[in-house]
Amino acid sequence: MYVAELEASLLKTFPRESAEPWDHVGMMVGDPRAEVVGVAIALDANERTVRLAHSAGANVLLTHHPIAIEPPDTLTPLPSDSSQAGSCLYEAARLGVSVISLHTNLDRSRAARELQAKLVGCSAASSLENAQDPSALGLGALCELDELQTLRSLAQRAGAVWLTEPRVWGDPDRLCRRVAVLGGSLGDCAQMALDAGADVIITGEAGYHKAQDACARGVSLILLGHDRSEEPFCTILSHAAETCGVERVRITTVEAERPWWTAQ
Repeated sequence: MYVAELEASLLKTFPRESAEPWDHVGMMVGDPRAEVVGVAIALDANERTVRLAHSAGANVLLTHHPIAIEPPDTLTPLPSDSSQAGSCLYEAARLGVSVISLHTNLDRSRAARELQAKLVGCSAASSLENAQDPSALGLGALCELDELQTLRSLAQRAGAVWLTEPRVWGDPDRLCRRVAVLGGSLGDCAQMALDAGADVIITGEAGYHKAQDACARGVSLILLGHDRSEEPFCTILSHAAETCGVERVRITTVEAERPWWTAQ
């Protein structure tokens, strides 16, 4: 299998058309005519993950986050001389590692919806973006808990499942039934959750004023950290590569970086 064939197969499963117009999905650097000898899976595409992919014998790095939305002005070995994106592109080209990313097209997939609901412990009734049409693709997952849970207990479960220490907005004793799960950033999606009658949104991050507004309007927030909320998507990427024809023994997952921490 050639890199171009792998990219085409992945984009058939996660169509480019379902990505946001501003997004950069597919391959940003690499040789489409190179034969795939190994695929490394990672959340982020950066200099570190490119090097780890190469060290693992992979010549394809398959990530959720693209190297950049817009190409950097310069490509240099050190981020301090240009940017993290510039050094990543430089290193990928130097080592012969093709980088393919499935970003908001993966976010809108049924696989992402089902996984996010499963992590909460239930099945998804619909996406959050298209709550009235269960058959439609869309951002996030909207699901019903089997029994009422307090916001505190739900946050504790989310922290254990996503391996993080959430920041929580809302009354800890509030009873929750309808949960919206959204990887990455809340952005402008709070209104979707309100319209869908969600009691709480589990997501990665939210701007202070957006979180304040959402909480005041009746929806609580459990903030996991952008990266923590999307690390489970690596299992989707790994399965997708295998489904496209890459042998399991040729697929490796790069250990997630933990660049931030919380003080006790």
